Amino acid sequence: MSVEPNPDDKDMLAASLSRMGLIADGARVTATPLSGGISCDVWHVKAADREMIVKRALPRLRVAAEWKAPVERAATEADWFRLVAEFDPRIVPEVLGEDRAQHVFAMEYLPPETHKLWKAELAAGRADADFAARVGERLAHIHAFTANREDVMHDFAHDAQFHALRLEPYLLHSAKKHPALAPRIRALADGIAKARIALMQGDISPKNILIGPEGPVFLDAETACYGDPAFDLAFCLNHLLLKGVWHRAFKAAYLKSFAALADAYLENVTWEEPADIEARTAALLPALLLARVDGKSPVEYLTAEKDKALVRETAKALFAARHSTLAEIAADWDSAVG
Repeated sequence: MSVEPNPDDKDMLAASLSRMGLIADGARVTATPLSGGISCDVWHVKAADREMIVKRALPRLRVAAEWKAPVERAATEADWFRLVAEFDPRIVPEVLGEDRAQHVFAMEYLPPETHKLWKAELAAGRADADFAARVGERLAHIHAFTANREDVMHDFAHDAQFHALRLEPYLLHSAKKHPALAPRIRALADGIAKARIALMQGDISPKNILIGPEGPVFLDAETACYGDPAFDLAFCLNHLLLKGVWHRAFKAAYLKSFAALADAYLENVTWEEPADIEARTAALLPALLLARVDGKSPVEYLTAEKDKALVRETAKALFAARHSTLAEIAADWDSAVG
């Protein structure tokens, strides 16, 4: 989807693309702004014989609450794409160039005809459990590739960025609204902040995953930070739960995808005991459920107060249950949503 263009953007993009060496000076640039993101300006750019996506990080995110974050995260995203491409170039877009001084980078354009958005497919009720399993498998492979690596830990020591983009706006902000749960939520946030296990992408969500010809393609990695991979698993599974409130008719299919993704991920955990990361993920899920209705970035598709109340009450019940397995979480959620 496009939005109205800003006349200044074309000049800025042309200058950046020229500095990247992607176009000649004076080349004609056609830039179509894309909507949907809250943290970046994104354009579909055509210049000369090239077609690409260009992103520029924003200093203040487009949400109702005050939410600022370091613009250096644009470089973090490009770095994550390049690192993952070393392992498997099929699962990320190719980085074409960077203008780090302007916090802009260009990447490969993946046409929607061949790369459908997973979120859109889920919204339409097309919840393919086999694809969800491939997401879980590939995510575990990325975590295994980065686990216990001093070089990756050094290169992605973005603790301040992760705090600004994830821990404060999601967990700590929602903790303020739920004083009785605040100590538990803050302890979870502290555990993630101190963990040094593997590289978190930080935004593993159906809106950031394309269904490519060879499987999932992961986007939007500006929150990447070395820490606890359980955050990525919980972040994605959380969306599969919430979509069951949004479209109750498809809840069973979403839960089937939840189980498929979780099982495939855990089957490919090699850097620690699968039961350990499963327990951390199960502990984190109730907090993320609250975060997506009471944090700074609530999911846009849950608008009815009764649905938000259901998420809150079920999350509180899950906190009380202290489950250590994802199957227990799914069973309780299934019963609560009805």
